[in-house]
Amino acid sequence: MQQNKIRVAVLFGGRSAEHEVSLQSARNVIAAIDPERFETILIGIDRDGGWYLNDQSRPLLTADNLKLVALNQRAQPTSLLASDQQGLLMSDGQAMGLIDVVFPVLHGPYGEDGSVQGLAKLANVACVGSDILGSAIGMDKDVAKRLLRDSGIAVADYMVLRRHQLNESIGQQVSEKLGYPVYVKPANMGSSVGVSKVTCDAELVAALRHAFDYDIKVLVEAAVVGRELECAVLGNDEPEVCDVVGEIIADEQFYSYDRKYIEAAGAKLQIPADVDAPTLARLRQTALQAYQCLEARGMGRVDMFLTPDGEVLVNEINTLPGFTAISMYPKLWQASGVAPRELVTRLIELALDEYHDKQNLKKTEH
Repeated sequence: MQQNKIRVAVLFGGRSAEHEVSLQSARNVIAAIDPERFETILIGIDRDGGWYLNDQSRPLLTADNLKLVALNQRAQPTSLLASDQQGLLMSDGQAMGLIDVVFPVLHGPYGEDGSVQGLAKLANVACVGSDILGSAIGMDKDVAKRLLRDSGIAVADYMVLRRHQLNESIGQQVSEKLGYPVYVKPANMGSSVGVSKVTCDAELVAALRHAFDYDIKVLVEAAVVGRELECAVLGNDEPEVCDVVGEIIADEQFYSYDRKYIEAAGAKLQIPADVDAPTLARLRQTALQAYQCLEARGMGRVDMFLTPDGEVLVNEINTLPGFTAISMYPKLWQASGVAPRELVTRLIELALDEYHDKQNLKKTEH
């Protein structure tokens, strides 16, 4: 007798500025889910936070161009209910069935920051990726850098600002502490949304205001001269690191949102990166240390700099890395011998393992 398939709810879209990237990632995740083992439930989240149960027979997206792509909202409103039942989906007051695993293909706030992970916990359902703590840490670049620094893992020099700290002397403060150029970025955002490269005082205020459009806390970070390298990690208690690292080879402009996802010639991804064996070993070890330091689970992409004198600095961790056609995380695993279907299967299995481990914990002293 054939066992019932594991029901996986893929969440995509979302309220963050990375909405379109999520839609592209979701399409690739859905295509990689093994239909022999899993039943896929599609849940699209619009920019206002509305949840829609999507029909598998309808197109997920309305266009292929990232500038034009939008969520197909011809679907039934739905919600995931906090309940003692495992993964109860509701619509118009009616139960729509139970799910076993949530796979949040959501980037940025309202998905990668612990929000959906907390909802999954209340809904008593497994969730792919890091839990509430690991997700929140990974999302907040300031908190992540503090933890890394306190663990002896090198990061770039930076300052943290809130809007009330903007004043006429801010340029002088940045110049004296960090020097130019610097990068101004929202503390809680990804895909280079809200990020600006600043080369002088005259550009600073506009860049800060731009970043404050996306977050109430902003980082001003010293520019690092060096190569941009990325490493993929997979696992819970005994995480694995990909066999190779990837490199982003860009021109003098920084790797902006448009250059990542819209401009075809924006930058070149080189996999594997051209590094010698000792350097590769240090990069992989640093990625593993950062992953564990930041309480990541399931998956994570660790972004690093390699300076001309051989120093490795961690830039950030992405706990829900992109799965678009040009995303580094699945490409690194493919280059390491793990195909997309196997990767997605392992991520779901890791989520179920973590869920069952936590379900077996005692709820009382007796």
